Amino acid sequence: MSRDNPVPSILATSAAATAATTLATAALGKLQCGSAAAPLNATSHIVWGDNAKRRDDTDVRHTLVGAVLNAAAMVSWPTVQHLLFPRPRARWGSLATGATVAALAYVTDYYVVPKRFTPGFEARLSRAGLATVYAALAAALAATAASRR
Repeated sequence: MSRDNPVPSILATSAAATAATTLATAALGKLQCGSAAAPLNATSHIVWGDNAKRRDDTDVRHTLVGAVLNAAAMVSWPTVQHLLFPRPRARWGSLATGATVAALAYVTDYYVVPKRFTPGFEARLSRAGLATVYAALAAALAATAASRR
């Protein structure tokens, strides 16, 4: 990846973060509420309103829209990571930047943005489940940051 052009790195990190958070929400959804689609459906509340938070079945209207919204959000956090921490110097630096940006994502998602724009996962996952989703984000950010060293 070019040092001069951060876009390929940001896009690769976004793909990793999207995969990690989508897999985490699906696994936790299946485990905690019997539906792998439920947490992503809940994300679609941004477009469809609060009734989306109660959807369990997989469908284009809710699941695909939720997945697209999650993917769109996952572009922002690698961008923030790149701006704040362009090149971690050591393995621990990669872990620290991943954890820091994931914590910033959580605070932003649940304490800064209006309720209408929260991820919606909180409607279907436990607090431990939410922590696991943000840990998956941190791991993806850290792994890709380590690959940039």
